[in-house]
Amino acid sequence: MNQNNKGLSILIVDDDKTNRRILKELVEGMAVVLLAKNGAQAIEKSTELKPDLIILDIVMPDMDGFAVIDTLKNNRETHDIPIIFITANNCFEMEEKGLRLGAVDFIAKPFHGGVVQARVNTHLQSVAHKKLLDQLAHIDALTTIANRRQFDEVLHKEWQYAYRNRTEFTLAVVDIDYFKSYNDTYGHLVGDKALRSVALALQSQLVRPRDFVGRLGGEEFVIVLPETDVRGAEVSLHNCLNAVRELDIPHENSQCEACVTVSIGSYTCIPENMTDMLNALNFADQSLYLAKDNGRNQLYSQNYKQDSKLVLLNAN
Repeated sequence: MNQNNKGLSILIVDDDKTNRRILKELVEGMAVVLLAKNGAQAIEKSTELKPDLIILDIVMPDMDGFAVIDTLKNNRETHDIPIIFITANNCFEMEEKGLRLGAVDFIAKPFHGGVVQARVNTHLQSVAHKKLLDQLAHIDALTTIANRRQFDEVLHKEWQYAYRNRTEFTLAVVDIDYFKSYNDTYGHLVGDKALRSVALALQSQLVRPRDFVGRLGGEEFVIVLPETDVRGAEVSLHNCLNAVRELDIPHENSQCEACVTVSIGSYTCIPENMTDMLNALNFADQSLYLAKDNGRNQLYSQNYKQDSKLVLLNAN
């Protein structure tokens, strides 16, 4: 498989078994190949598996390729998947209709192996390039972890999941203690290095696939812990506090430790509606303020189950 296409997938849709086999043999070295034998199966697999490219036959029983592409293009989850039509009918009207519906290319039957491979490769390269640009747009250039844009997307998705499934959700804000004095003492280049180290230390403690850490800006980070109650959050966030302290980065002008430390404020809840996301972030921010007000280098957590707040000092 082309290394540039690693992780990409192609869905081949054709009611003819021989055509599916031929196309599979032609492109299987270029990406992971998925197969569908009719329009209904194509829509189901496209929605579930989100292939990176679809090769779609026009003439099929029950639901033809035009009906399939019309359905996919009107679904937000599949709208952006590029589709190549294949057909034995090469009239301009068919091609025009397919392009107007959103197809990116046409391949004629009978297949010419080199042409099929060249066209498929062109579109796979375009997909790979777009994915790379999208990935870079979601990464903080200094720390290499997620940026604010990605956080906004993750927060919306996970909040929606927690609201729909009535699961607990924890949001935490992290701030490096006395970071301005650190930069004043050691310089901004050393400060940048410390930011990167702290970011990676936080990330190293979030081991579940959906756990998330991103940089909000400056010396502030945010952590999202889906399906996590207050006790589970305390364990993870304690680990984050300790991981940063164990970096043992000297900070001679810190007023709480001789090394770089962080303060964390967290809020745990079961979302009651979709409009409370910003309130949750505000509660986490309030907790962070209280952690700093209480001496820093600690976690201050709030949760929806009780009016009183739980203060955890110094994560030891």
